[in-house]
Amino acid sequence: MNFNSMKNNYIPRDISWLSFNARVLQEANDKSVALKDRIRFLGIFSNNLDEFFRVRVATLKRMVEIIEKKKSLNIDIIDSPQIILDEIQKVVLKQQSEFNRIWNNINRELIKRKILIINDRKLNTEQKLFVREYFDNVVRPYIIPLMIENLPDLPYLRDKSLYLAIVMRNKLDAYHEKFSLIEIPSKSIGRFIILPSSPGTKSIILLEDIIKFNLPIIFSHFKFNKFDAHVFKITKDAEIDIDQEVGINFVEKISKGIKNRRKGKPVRFVYDKDMNAELLDFLIQKLHLTRKSSIIPGGHIHNFRHFMDFPDVLVEKQERPKPFTHPAFKKFNQISEIVLQKDVLLHFPYHSFDPVIDMLREAAMDDDVISIKITAYRLASNSKVINALINAARNGKKVTVFLELKARFDEEANLEWKTAMEEEGVRVLVGIPNVKVHAKICVIQKRIDARLVQYGFISTGNLNEKTARIYADHCLLTASRPLLMEVNKVFTYLESWQMGDKPIGKTKNLLISPINMRNTIIQLINNEIKFAKLGKPAKIIVKLNSLSDHLLIDHLYKALKAGVEVHLIIRGILTLKKESEKLNTKLNAISIVDQYLEHARVMVFHNKGNEKVYISSADWMVRNLDHRIEVATPILDTRLKKELIDIINIQLKDNNKARILDEHLNNNYVPSVRKKTYKSQVETYHYLIEKNYKNWYSQQ
Repeated sequence: MNFNSMKNNYIPRDISWLSFNARVLQEANDKSVALKDRIRFLGIFSNNLDEFFRVRVATLKRMVEIIEKKKSLNIDIIDSPQIILDEIQKVVLKQQSEFNRIWNNINRELIKRKILIINDRKLNTEQKLFVREYFDNVVRPYIIPLMIENLPDLPYLRDKSLYLAIVMRNKLDAYHEKFSLIEIPSKSIGRFIILPSSPGTKSIILLEDIIKFNLPIIFSHFKFNKFDAHVFKITKDAEIDIDQEVGINFVEKISKGIKNRRKGKPVRFVYDKDMNAELLDFLIQKLHLTRKSSIIPGGHIHNFRHFMDFPDVLVEKQERPKPFTHPAFKKFNQISEIVLQKDVLLHFPYHSFDPVIDMLREAAMDDDVISIKITAYRLASNSKVINALINAARNGKKVTVFLELKARFDEEANLEWKTAMEEEGVRVLVGIPNVKVHAKICVIQKRIDARLVQYGFISTGNLNEKTARIYADHCLLTASRPLLMEVNKVFTYLESWQMGDKPIGKTKNLLISPINMRNTIIQLINNEIKFAKLGKPAKIIVKLNSLSDHLLIDHLYKALKAGVEVHLIIRGILTLKKESEKLNTKLNAISIVDQYLEHARVMVFHNKGNEKVYISSADWMVRNLDHRIEVATPILDTRLKKELIDIINIQLKDNNKARILDEHLNNNYVPSVRKKTYKSQVETYHYLIEKNYKNWYSQQ
């Protein structure tokens, strides 16, 4: 990829993100992956791209508008947002072409397996009857045609929705035509409908094709007999502006922001390339799209995010083993009993998430528990975590939840959870100006005899039992006084942030953003540099979702030049320095994209052989380090420290799902230097079951 036109010395984060999404597309193209998972990866790719346009492209377009309004603004020190937008358009069009090729190949494989996706023109007699009846009985009440050709402006069109754009004519009068739009009610009905099929065959029709088939019935009063219908979707600016206007309640600001999001400007228009040209021009004009807009032609099917829920018609070998219970909790009844004795490190999704829920459920019913404090960012739709907290409040416990209302795309759900918890007596804290609370922490206070004890957890992932089955995260269950004393400081800050950082003060163990995390990481890197310069072994391993903080990247390059061994495992964004003759050292970086989403953040510093190992909620991005409350905890138990290092080393050996990250963004797979295929997620599962826990009980 050519970055010569970009002035900044680093690969732009948005271009790097597109390279990550290309890795998702690689999974869809991988024939060794189960066919249903390949379809799911197409859905993930599509959903990722939707959110990318809603947030990042929308932000870049805003920047372009600001620059155009302020021509005097000096932008020499940054990449022009328009240059990046132009590059995004090129990459997205190329990826869309690859997407279509992969889908066509997958569809051919489905046909071989006698799974047919049938459109409105290929129905047999029995299926036509079924489609008419299904439309009359299920679909018709949701259909509201919009006649648009004489409207000065288009009516409100929803982001994330799919629309059918229709041209109606009479074969005897080619010049008389009407335009109409119909929103596909997939949210209410579902996108996939199983058709009557011959034995051994599964036939599926998409909801939009059922509507297409019934267009003569929908528009029967117009007496048209020729219909040309194709789908399109628009993606809108999804950013919520939260000002600090005095006198407006923070919750009201969020509610207002959600409503304004629905009115956001279109930032992308994706359409069936076979759409009627006159209607296409009409839509582009009415949506006020320009040549700078992202107008992307595609195939007949859009909103592929629905394909993450493709019908269960594929009979395949079970690829994902079920989560298993950590052996620490197999012989004992109470979670708190175990945690009060010894730290336990859970590794999701290999381990079951149940101990986290059970710990909260036990606390809710335990007469000796006094209080529970917890942070929440993204929650499951029917959250067992929140249900346990509500039950605790009902049982007289003091329950405090800091609920982050600004969790993007979860704002509305979190507002509903806020109301539900407050109605049950839970104290819900929301809203710190200009800061998101992204830390995953919990403290439970309990009375044992005359003593007050505390236990809880510090995690890299959300309190979401649904995503815990597919997100790879680490969660430390602990009663460590040094750690929990400092976690309590974080909660004191969340409860009294108006006082500034004073409640947190200095911490010896936890790294906390935006207080001391960045500076401590720099200090830890500098220590390794010092050791390397003294001729001693020095090593840094960092695993993150994204790494785009230029200051920390510069320190990693300094470490590398000083002789420190540096390894990066980065799932998503990595803004490496661009290729340069002066750049004699290259960071050793890989990305693992597989059936589980690698979501954990881990830092390992060699520290003269006495490794310092941290798990963290924070990526190395400016937003995480400077504008969020994040927590990283050291792993103090030597047994657990070794366990985590072993898992990280397993990932560094991956020669099946690991890609090389470099300035060329080619996503080449790590070459295999051994005969055996080494798939880190499979090997991690085997390690946790066979190797690590064989000796668990003997160590107690």
